[in-house]
Amino acid sequence: MAIDCVSSIASMPHHLKDDSKDEQKHLVFDASVLKYQSRIPQQFIWPDDEKPCANAPELQVPLIDLERFLSGDPVAAMEASRLVSEACQRHGFFLVVNHGVDATLVADAHRYMDNFFELPLCEKQRAQRKVGEHCGYASSFTGRFSSKLPWKETLSFRYSAQRNASTMVEDYLVNKMGDEFRHFGMVYQSYCEAMSKLSLGIMELLAISLGVGRAHFREFFEENDSIMRLNYYPPCQKPDLTLGTGPHCDPTSLTILHQDRVGGLQVFVDNEWRSISPNFEAFVVNIGDTFMALSNGRYKSCLHRAVVNSHTPRKSLAFFCAQRVIKWLPHQKSWWTHIAPEYIQILHGLCCLNSHKSTTELT
Repeated sequence: MAIDCVSSIASMPHHLKDDSKDEQKHLVFDASVLKYQSRIPQQFIWPDDEKPCANAPELQVPLIDLERFLSGDPVAAMEASRLVSEACQRHGFFLVVNHGVDATLVADAHRYMDNFFELPLCEKQRAQRKVGEHCGYASSFTGRFSSKLPWKETLSFRYSAQRNASTMVEDYLVNKMGDEFRHFGMVYQSYCEAMSKLSLGIMELLAISLGVGRAHFREFFEENDSIMRLNYYPPCQKPDLTLGTGPHCDPTSLTILHQDRVGGLQVFVDNEWRSISPNFEAFVVNIGDTFMALSNGRYKSCLHRAVVNSHTPRKSLAFFCAQRVIKWLPHQKSWWTHIAPEYIQILHGLCCLNSHKSTTELT
């Protein structure tokens, strides 16, 4: 049975109601319908001071040749670490090329993402994210918020680099979507494994750029417990009124993003929004709140957002790399002595809480 893009169901809880209305309607974000509407629902219209700017200037981010860095060439390592240090102290973003990730795997990940988001809404809802969970399908944040809703759909799932979790992604997707999605799950299992491996090389680069031993951070992430997210931003007939993802910082350590060929990523630097143009051969890497704390505040975790357009869908693959919480415990006394108290407090929280509970606003 087809589900209308805007359907009225039970009233939302009192604390989520719009005081200007007697009753708040619950939206169902059906991109196949909404992308053609010239009048978008009020819940997707952002305040004037947060609306996207028409022509954001380009952000200059360094392009790092990871293969040369990992080759052991001391000159290449010095130059790469210098560029990364400068970028991370200013805004926390850089690009990596010659990263070793198979181009066919990246293409497959994009193709299967296309296939999923082209499904009818009722099919995608087989993987519907439940209240309080961080994995599954989400159509905007309808049902959770009643204003400033993002113009997007997402599919999120957990990945673990531990040996006993070698089919975690595949098993999750088959469980949610059925056995016909087994190959779908295998593709993203392989993609997450590639991202996990890539993150370790990036951690070596970050360590050298901070003047510590090459393996300083790597050991915390060899058994990373991370989140993979597929993002779909459908066209919007009023792109100047809404946002694909609102301004936020990533709470995890590191984000590795692969954009398609449609622009939309913006970073807030020097009191203005700036764009990072897509480069299909590169991954965008950005520092999250946790790594900012690990660097003792030297590296920035900056606000960023996603904007939409009126004619072309935008899609991206985001891997949010997070350490296993238990990995911090053996190092609390000996390793944390150089970190300021305010950052120790942030990191200590990871030992007590599930770090994934705060990942709902990731790009």
